[in-house]
Amino acid sequence: MTLDPHDRDRRPVMSRRSALTAMGAVAGIAALAPRALAQAPPSGPMAPPSTVTTPPRDFGPGGAPTTYFTDPDVLTIDPMFNGLRQPNSAIKRLWTGALWSEGPAWSSQGRYLVWSDIPNNRQLRWLEDDGRVTVFRSPSNNSNGNSFDFQGRQLSCEHLMRRVVRYENDGSVTILADAYNGKRLNSPNDVVAHPDGSYWFTDPPYGGQLYEGAPDAAGGPSNSAGRLKSRLGQPPEAGNSKRELPTNCYRVDPSGRVDLVVGEDQVPDPNGLVFSPDYKKLYVISTGKGPGDTGAGGKGDMHVFDVGADNKLSNQKLFSDFMIDGVKCGPDGARCDVDGNVWCSSNAGRSVGYSGVTVWTPEGKLIGRIRLPEICGNVCFGGPKRNRLFMAASQSLYAVYVNTQGAGPG
Repeated sequence: MTLDPHDRDRRPVMSRRSALTAMGAVAGIAALAPRALAQAPPSGPMAPPSTVTTPPRDFGPGGAPTTYFTDPDVLTIDPMFNGLRQPNSAIKRLWTGALWSEGPAWSSQGRYLVWSDIPNNRQLRWLEDDGRVTVFRSPSNNSNGNSFDFQGRQLSCEHLMRRVVRYENDGSVTILADAYNGKRLNSPNDVVAHPDGSYWFTDPPYGGQLYEGAPDAAGGPSNSAGRLKSRLGQPPEAGNSKRELPTNCYRVDPSGRVDLVVGEDQVPDPNGLVFSPDYKKLYVISTGKGPGDTGAGGKGDMHVFDVGADNKLSNQKLFSDFMIDGVKCGPDGARCDVDGNVWCSSNAGRSVGYSGVTVWTPEGKLIGRIRLPEICGNVCFGGPKRNRLFMAASQSLYAVYVNTQGAGPG
C-alpha cells in the first residue's frame, strides 16, 4: 500500500514510554531465544571420530586426535581382548599411494617393513628409524606375499614368474620352487618358513590376470579365447605360461623337493597361511574364485590342520566362516601372536566398519576387531619388539601397537 504524503501527519505517534516498553519486550524474547535454540548437551561422554562417524575419521597426520585412552576403531568383542589392546596407542596411516598393497613382512635385522604393491610391480620399504618409504625392488615380478626365514632372508611369491624366490644375504636370488611334477606353478601367493628349514606356500590363480601379473598364454584357462596378449609389457621370458595345476599348497623340503600338502579338493583357492607358534597347526585361508577357475572357488573361510612329525597334515577343521554380524569379513592373510591368537585381514567390501582386522582365539572364537577405512589384504607383526601390527590395506599402510608379540620370523 502507498501512503499519501498528505496523510503523514495523521499517523499515530509512539511516545517515548511506548517505545521503551516495546524494546524491552523484544529484548526479553531475544534473551529467551538462545535457551530455546541452543544445542542440547550430549547425553554421554564425547567420542572421537572413527571409520563409522560422519564425517569419517581422518587417518592422516593432520587429522584430529582420536585416542581417549583407547583407539575408537580397536574394538573389544570379548573381554579377553582387552589384554591384547595397547592403551594410548592410535591406529596410524604410515603411507598411502599404492594400487594394491599386500604381503607385509618385517626384517628384524634391518628394522624395516617390506611389502608389495602388486599392480605397480614393485616392493616398498618403510624404515623404522624415520618413517621414510622408498621403492625397495622394481620390478618385483608382481610379487605378492613376502616373509623372512630364520636366517633373516627374504622370501617372495612372484605372480609374473610363477615362482617362490629367496633373496640371499650376499644379494643373489635363489628359486625355491617354480614347478610341481614338471608342471609350472599358477601364481604363488603366500609363503612361511618352518624351523626345520622347509618353506610352505600357497598357489592360487590370482596372478593369471592383467592387473596383478599376466594372463595365460592363448588357450590357457584365464585366456581361453586367446584375445588377450599375455606378453605385452612383459620381459621376453614372461607371458608364455598356461595354467596347468589345481590350486594347491606345497612344502619345499630343505633338499629342494616340492611336496603337495593340501589339495584343491581340501582347500580351493588357498591364499594366506600361517603356523601356530608351536608349529603343530597350520591355518590356510580359502578365498574366492580366481581367473581360470572352472569350479565354485573358495568360500572366504579358513581351515586348520594338525601338523604331524612327518609333516603330514590331518584332522582338517573349518576354523571360521568369517560371518560377523551378518557381514562377510573375507580373510586374505593372517599371522599368529605368541599365545596362538590368529590375526586376520578383513575384506568386507562396502560394509563400512567391517574391513580391517579380525582377531580370534586358537579355538576360533572372535575376540576383537580393528576397523580401517580400506579393505585390508594382509598383516604382520613388527617393530624392534615385534609388538606393532602392520596392515597392508588397499592403497595404504597402517600400524597400531598391541600388547602382545608376533610369533615366528617375518
